Order: sequence, then C-alpha cells, then structure tokens
Amino acid sequence: MNETLREAPAATEVAGHQLLLRAGFVRQMAAGVFSYLHLGQRALQKLEAIMRQEMNALGGQEIKMPVVHPAALWQASRRWYEIDAELGRLVDRNGRSLTLALSHEETLAELARQEIHSYRQLPQLAYHIQIKWRDDPRPRAGLIRSREFTMLDSYSLDVDEAGLEAQYQAHYEAYFRIFARCGLPVLAVEADVGMMGGTQAHEFMYLTPIGEDTLLLCDGCGYRANRQVATFRKPEKSDGTETMQFVAELVAGEETIEQVVTAVLPKHVQINETKLVHLLDVQRVRPTAEQATDLWVVDDGVGDWSGQADRVADIAAAQEGDACANCGQPLRTVRAVEVANIFKLGTRYSRTMGATFVDEQDEAQPIVMGSYGIGVTRLLACVAEHHHDENGLAWPVAVAPYQVHLLALRGGMETAVTLYQNLQQAGIEVLFDDRDVRPGVKFNDADLIGLPLRLTVSQRSLVAGGVEVQVRTGGETAVVPLADLLNHVTTWLAEQ
Repeated sequence: MNETLREAPAATEVAGHQLLLRAGFVRQMAAGVFSYLHLGQRALQKLEAIMRQEMNALGGQEIKMPVVHPAALWQASRRWYEIDAELGRLVDRNGRSLTLALSHEETLAELARQEIHSYRQLPQLAYHIQIKWRDDPRPRAGLIRSREFTMLDSYSLDVDEAGLEAQYQAHYEAYFRIFARCGLPVLAVEADVGMMGGTQAHEFMYLTPIGEDTLLLCDGCGYRANRQVATFRKPEKSDGTETMQFVAELVAGEETIEQVVTAVLPKHVQINETKLVHLLDVQRVRPTAEQATDLWVVDDGVGDWSGQADRVADIAAAQEGDACANCGQPLRTVRAVEVANIFKLGTRYSRTMGATFVDEQDEAQPIVMGSYGIGVTRLLACVAEHHHDENGLAWPVAVAPYQVHLLALRGGMETAVTLYQNLQQAGIEVLFDDRDVRPGVKFNDADLIGLPLRLTVSQRSLVAGGVEVQVRTGGETAVVPLADLLNHVTTWLAEQ
C-alpha cells in the first residue's frame, strides 16, 4: 500500500505535497480529503506521540470528543448562526440537526458543565487528537489547506484570569518545544481571535513563500503580528482620502440584516476588513431592522475630515515599509503557514452554555477557558515542505516513519535478513526493501522516501568489509564492518 510514483499527479501545487504523494505517504480521495498510507500514518503517529508527551507534562488528561455534534450546542454558543457554509451541517433520520466538528469548544464546555461543580475541581487541562471538518471552498496545497484534517486540541479550565494566564503561557512554551522536536522553525505572532472569540490569541507560523498568511515583522524591536491585527505608526497628516463601501451582515436571532458601511481612509492606504468587523462587532450585535442604519467609519489616520463620522478608529492594513508602532523602524512582510494557535476564551462559552462552578463563597461563577490547537496533518505537510531536496524527502529522526532504510542488493540478501532481525531486536525501526528490482530503483525510492539512515548490503559492500551506511541529509557514506554496525547505528541515532 505504499507504491512510489515517478511523477507527481497533475495540479499539485507545492513541493512538499508532491513528494508526499510520490513517496506513497498520502493519496487524495476528493478535494481536500486524503487517505494516509502506511508511511504517512507512521509519521503522523510520531508527531502525535511528541504532542502527547508535552501535553502530559503540562498535566493534561487525554480524552476523546465526538466528530458529530448536536446542533443545539452550537446554537447555544451562537456560532451556529455566525459561521457560514464552512460549518458542515446535516440532519439525522429523526430530523435532528447535527454538525461535523469544526472545533470542539462547545463540546468541551458541555462536558465541563456536566463534570465541574466546585472550585476544588479546578484548574484542569483536557486534550484530544481528533478529526475535524471545514468545508473550505478553496482547498489547496494538499494537507496545508484541506477540508478534513486532524488536530490536537487542548482546553484549560480555571477559576480566574490569573489561572488562564498561567496555562496560556505554559502552552505557549510547550508549543515551541513541540515544533523544535519536530524539526520545524516557527514564529509566534499576535493574531485575531476570529470565530473562536475571546480576548487574546497567538498564532505559530512557519515562514514559507507558499503561505497564505501575511505577517508584519519589525527587526528593530521584535514586534510580530498577523496582518489582520497589525498596527503601525501613521503619519501626522494624510494627503487626501479614499472611501469604500461594504455591506455588513448583522445577526438578529436567526435573521440577517444588511447594513451599508462607508469606510474613509487616507489615500493609498488599504482597508483591514478584520479590524472593521471587530469595530462593528458584527458577530455579536443583535439589532432590529430599525437600528440597522448606515454607518460612516473614519480611519484615525485621516487628517481634516468634515464629513459624517459615526466612528473613528484604526481600520487600516499595515504594509511593507510602514513604521513600527513601537519603535518607528520600517516593518517588513513575510508569508507564512499557520500551524497552531492559542486563545484566551475567558467566559465566552461557559456563560452562554451554563458551565459554572461554585466558588469559596458558595456563588456560581462561569469557568474561565482557554483553547489551544495544533494542526497535526498540516504539521506533517510543513515538515515535508521544510525537509526535502531535489531527490526527495529528508525526515528528521524524531518524526521519520522509520529510522533506517535497509536495502538488500545482489549477493547481500542473506546477510540483510539477519541484519534486519538484529536491528529490530535492538529496538531500531527498520524499513526493509527486499524487492526484486534494479538497484537504481531501490536507491531512488530510498532518496524519495527520505528516511534518516540508509544501509545497503550487497556483494560489493561485503567484499569492501561490511555494510554501506549513508546519511540522508548531507550524504555522508561509509562502509562499516558488520561487527560494529549495530553500535554505529545506535550511536548515530542517539546523537540526533
């Protein structure tokens, strides 16, 4: 079930995805939907094992929440009405409305409502690794933007904001450890809370030209933010203005009311629609039709403005070269892929869903929540994107599906079988290529699959004194005597 391909299927966009397909890690079933073959599943298990170790070290309790949720949970949090077609909705045979898991905040809040009663039960930390569904209209780049995907979700439960802050910082640090162990460099940036809600969020970003997110970075003071929330120092005077109109959809129960919003900005400045949405509080306003009058919003960088101004605020998008709001140095833009995010949810879900605890004064208080997620399948794609060369993948030892690729060539099969058994008994993970194919096919497939260490046993290597050992990254090759091979491999792996 792991046939390699000489060429990537048509319409594959990025190198990492092409190599995962060619090396037999994944196969596409539909737009944004994939099967994970043996090598792909083993690599995912390695990533998940690292995550479990780090979550357990924080005191996390692993649970498993369902993929299918009653619509009533999402209606209680209001997200049933606030999220568009990306939320997968269905009806069961009895006419009950359900949704496929886009995230699990509602489900965790419901569990907390059932299980947490007293402040003595807090703080707590629960996590799971589960499948999600987002009906993305434009899946792209393979696993980087898919519709069905797997995520690590962690949820903290606390009595107050101080407890939330402690768990938030613990996750912030743990996530850097996870990505370091997986061999992926990331940056943490300030981010929009988006559909999750809450008071603060950070995203962990892998910098790559194929990313869809734009980050603003300051090399002077270290300021980092997603363009959705990035601020910048505006000139004291603006040279003219530009206006643009939007139709905002304000939610009133299950009814949507349209409102025309006119934005006024300095010339040559782009609108930041995320800032505008938050300014209008679009997702939380519940107006009547009579209240939905047209609005004029003026950016605070506009100079003299004598026209209508219902609200004045920062609604401008930061761009390359704008002055950093903190130190004044020019900002630079980079592209990135979001591989994780953390949110201070506060009481966003517990208040609406009745998840409370009784405090020391015997009064009911809403549980203070945090939400923390890593895209497991997206992480696999980013590691593949970061660790490859012109010949194929080049996995770090910690996440490689196997540690060693053993090749048996002519005259070396009997020795290779014995070596395979000895390596396995020593606890070393070995992929044994004993196929009856040309040596060139085996070498090409070994480079394509990209396991850290390649052992080649052939009549030629045995005559030369042992087994040919080649490191995938760097290409160092040596012939190691059979008597020394096990110690050589064990020592090399331990040093990585």
